[in-house]
Amino acid sequence: MTGASRSPDSTRQLVLAVLAVVVVIVVGTLGYIVIEGWPVFDAFYMTVTTVTTVGYQEIHPLSPAGRAFTIVLIISGVGTLFYVLGNIARLLLEGELRAIFGRYRTEGKMKTVSNHYIVCGYGRMGKRICKELSAKPLPFVVIDKNPDVIAALQREGLLAIEGDATQDEVLIRAGIERAKGVVSVVNTDTENLYIVLTARGLNKDLYIVARAG
Repeated sequence: MTGASRSPDSTRQLVLAVLAVVVVIVVGTLGYIVIEGWPVFDAFYMTVTTVTTVGYQEIHPLSPAGRAFTIVLIISGVGTLFYVLGNIARLLLEGELRAIFGRYRTEGKMKTVSNHYIVCGYGRMGKRICKELSAKPLPFVVIDKNPDVIAALQREGLLAIEGDATQDEVLIRAGIERAKGVVSVVNTDTENLYIVLTARGLNKDLYIVARAG
């Protein structure tokens, strides 16, 4: 399995890990406010220094309940923090962090592109079509199932989406409502026909070309 194909799961794991840290900090801050009656900033500061174990020192004397709460916070907070750092380190080592941010940049650009062509399939014919569109130049988005192909295109700065172009949500991600045309050159006539029908259903004004035979 390639790094690109693991990206959705990796993104989800990273987001969950960061959310876990946020939850720990919020709970810790509220805990000190409720248990010790501290101001919000003092409670937040104590929580951050406790979780990160950076220069730990009680900014106010702690009650027995506060000390017990601090022990729980240290155990849960440090464990969560190491989990986040471990996920980030793994993503960096596997080269997935760059792919994740690259995908987010692509998604951001996809929301603004309009009057573009959607090229479904990046085989021999798809490459030729994209080359011609680039020479015009005309804006286009590539949809292909191969994650390695998509990663390579994104590294070149091209708009590309990994997915099945027969699916409504994939075409919508490619901005089909704002597109000028669709060129379907995937491997089978059945898929090409299905893409044509799906695309027409999503945008009745599209210029559509599909490979047959």
